[in-house]
Amino acid sequence: MDLEERVAALERRMAELEAAPPAPPVAEGDFWALDALKARHPVTQEADGGVLFTGAVRVPTGHHYEWQYGLLTETLFDDNWSEAAASFAALGNPVRLTLLRAILDGLRTAAELAALDDVGTTGQIYHHLRQLTGAGWLHSPQRGRFEIPAGRVVPLLVVLTAARPVT
Repeated sequence: MDLEERVAALERRMAELEAAPPAPPVAEGDFWALDALKARHPVTQEADGGVLFTGAVRVPTGHHYEWQYGLLTETLFDDNWSEAAASFAALGNPVRLTLLRAILDGLRTAAELAALDDVGTTGQIYHHLRQLTGAGWLHSPQRGRFEIPAGRVVPLLVVLTAARPVT
């Protein structure tokens, strides 16, 4: 693609973004979770607030998960962020995300996962499953059988939510 085509594409994208409808107004009570977080950990001169994520979900298999987790902002800024790289790297592969989705949909064994389209050879699937297991996104309660740990279902959905374009 030459420079003129790239500039034209960028201009079209800018026009689309500028024509997008405005975000809906925020109504009383829309930020009930945020309001509760701020009541517990206010942002003041002495305190930096916090981050909270939570969810109550039913996955396609019918399993139900409820979970919440939060950290004070101070703790997050004191952490070594590079330690999260392996976890993000494990999720940064389309095949691995496909495998996680299939496992949430009810496929549990390596043989079932190998029958999926576009996930590669059995050896490649095992490589991806090892990466996800090593990063804590999967565990294997029995040989050749995989599950997403209950405490990772909502965080996985939170990460996927955070990766969506902001509208």
